[in-house]
Amino acid sequence: MISQIKPVVETLLQPFMEENGFELVDVEYVKEGSNWFLRVYADKEGGIDIDDCGRISEYLSDRLDEKDPIPTAYFLEVSSPGAERPLKKVQDYHKAVGEHVFVTTYEPFEGLKEFEGLLQSFDEETVAVEVGKKTYRIPFNKVASARLAIVF
Repeated sequence: MISQIKPVVETLLQPFMEENGFELVDVEYVKEGSNWFLRVYADKEGGIDIDDCGRISEYLSDRLDEKDPIPTAYFLEVSSPGAERPLKKVQDYHKAVGEHVFVTTYEPFEGLKEFEGLLQSFDEETVAVEVGKKTYRIPFNKVASARLAIVF
C-alpha cells in the first residue's frame, strides 16, 4: 500500500504541475516517530517560493480529499528541494553536468563509496565525477544516491 502512494500522488499532481510551469522533483511518504509525512518537492525555472508551495499544497490537498488514497492520518509538506537538490531522474543528471555533486554507491567502487566533485558527464550508463585530479566513471546502476553539493 505504501509503495502505491507515491505514483498516485504523482498522477494527481502532474497535470497541475505542467499547467503552472512547476517541476515535480520528488514525492516521499515516510513515517517519523509516530507520524506519517507526505512530502512533495517542487521547483520551477528561477526557483520556487512559499506562495508556489501554498498553491501546490492546496491543489494536492483538495485532490487527496476527493480520492482519499491514504488510509492513515498524515502531514502534507510541500517545499523546494533546496540548494543540495537530489538527483532522482535521468534529466536531473543531465541538467547537473558541470555542477558540484555528491554521489554515493551501493558498494565500494575503486575503493570508495562516496564521491564529491564536478559532474563531468552523464550518458545514462556512466556518471563521471572529477574528484581532485582523478575522474571516476561510476556505472549508473551502482549509484545509491546523488545530489547537488554546495562548495564552501
